[in-house]
Amino acid sequence: MKILLSALLFLVACPACAASDPAAARIEAFDSSLMGIMKEGPTLGVMGRYRRYETLVEDAFDLPLMTRFAVGPSWASMSDAEHQALIRAFTKLTAASYAHNFDSYDGERFEVIPDVQTRGPDKIVQTRLTPRGKSSVALVYRMRQSGSDWKIVDVYVAAISQLTTRRADFAAPLASGGEKGLATHIDAASAKLLR
Repeated sequence: MKILLSALLFLVACPACAASDPAAARIEAFDSSLMGIMKEGPTLGVMGRYRRYETLVEDAFDLPLMTRFAVGPSWASMSDAEHQALIRAFTKLTAASYAHNFDSYDGERFEVIPDVQTRGPDKIVQTRLTPRGKSSVALVYRMRQSGSDWKIVDVYVAAISQLTTRRADFAAPLASGGEKGLATHIDAASAKLLR
């Protein structure tokens, strides 16, 4: 599972893709920053990586949209303050996941597939991770325009939506404890990753 999660962070995009499509260019920029953090990973330590990843994910992901989807229908009945608390918790969990799972670089090869697809308001950027000496893993980024920029709204690892996985994980704590129960659940998951 760790290698599949690693795929989310270790992409090296093809320059031709970035030149021809703004969503692919966004992934290329994300990957370049990501690789820099990974190469410094052992020196930075988990909290140093967390701080760097927090800035990176806030810039590259549409975290408010992702949080709303992960929470599901209950989002509509929550206050603005509850929304903001959950967005902060979700952002921390996303950055903590990167800091925990991507602590060093080990020669993986990454490729952005030139054929970017359009589905409604979204663009689908397909990528491939080839770990050293192993078979490739398919990664797909769902991108949506936010202002003048393209943001990541979901990542599919081996055809499994990571956002749908989060929604399933959040369902029980949300049902039993509402927004506060869910925020506590997310904060505990983040703390575990950052130990």
